Amino acid sequence: APAAPAAMSTGVSKSPAEFLKAIKGQPVLVKLNSGVDYRGILACLDGYMNIAMEQTEEYVNGQLKNKYGDAFIRGNNVLYISTVKQ
Repeated sequence: APAAPAAMSTGVSKSPAEFLKAIKGQPVLVKLNSGVDYRGILACLDGYMNIAMEQTEEYVNGQLKNKYGDAFIRGNNVLYISTVKQ
């Protein structure tokens, strides 16, 4: 029998679509394939994982490099999206 899907950190199992809907307007960390991190508020995203963020900060090797305010990230560059603990 196939293994049951792992529960999210909230302890409640969600589909990816439900997870993304739930984190809209929340602080997130977006990791790019290049290794660069963007932290900010998730404004919106689409089915291609194109992401619009607000209050965006760019981190390279853990060091703050830039602050952008509003930013758009093309989905094919995204490795993952994670929620950020306040």
